[in-house]
Amino acid sequence: MQDRINRAVWSSRSGRNGFAVASGWTDSGEAAAFAWVAHQVQHQPVLDVGVGGGRTVALLTAMSNDYTAVDYTPELVAICRRNHPGICVQQMDARDMSAFPDESFALVVFSYNGIDAVDYVGRRAVLREFARVLKPGGLVLFSAHNLYGPSYRQKPLHLLRMPNLSVNPISTCIDVARIGYSLAIGTLNYLRYSPLNREFDGYAIRVCAAHEFGIVIMYTDMDTQRRQLAEVNLHTEAVFGNSTGRCMQEGDDVRNDSWFHFIARKVVAR
Repeated sequence: MQDRINRAVWSSRSGRNGFAVASGWTDSGEAAAFAWVAHQVQHQPVLDVGVGGGRTVALLTAMSNDYTAVDYTPELVAICRRNHPGICVQQMDARDMSAFPDESFALVVFSYNGIDAVDYVGRRAVLREFARVLKPGGLVLFSAHNLYGPSYRQKPLHLLRMPNLSVNPISTCIDVARIGYSLAIGTLNYLRYSPLNREFDGYAIRVCAAHEFGIVIMYTDMDTQRRQLAEVNLHTEAVFGNSTGRCMQEGDDVRNDSWFHFIARKVVAR
């Protein structure tokens, strides 16, 4: 159910339009995390998972020209190829990347909380695939929603905002109508998908405010995510919060961060 709901949003007209024009960093934490890995993977093979319309292409090809991108949504693969001709973009699900041999990449990236779009079993499969395709000592960089962050319990009223005031009253009226439409759709989606909300030890499945409460995602606490990484032989090297871009330290207050950017290294077998 979760997979079907989220895939429908990614391939929808609004989803395609949004991903087609997205560019730059999502937040200061992402910029800091990319900077942390950049010097370690220069000119080495990089895999960009969940590339969408290609927001991260320029960010990662600045590190290495040995670049491959994948996404499981065919419409977004087509958009990325159109936006970035000459880039290798394949349709592939992160839960099964068997097309790639073991130990193929020095860096695997799954940005913009893409890993949260699959369920618990799927998430574990994604992490296993990351570990499999990484070279020994290679790095994985991905973002994930914070179970204790401000976005976890957002309600439809979150979609309310002040209209953009204009000297042209028609423009103001159009924006007011847009806000009302967004609130109506968001409320309907919230009521439709809230029955899917579930809480577990260290993580939860919950309808998310993004796309007018149109997606159902996983929220995870930091310790649980670290353990999941360790279980597949990936050691957490750094975690950056989205709100400040700081590297998180043990004991830091995480309540202001809606998501984290995790960097983990594949442990070299002894």
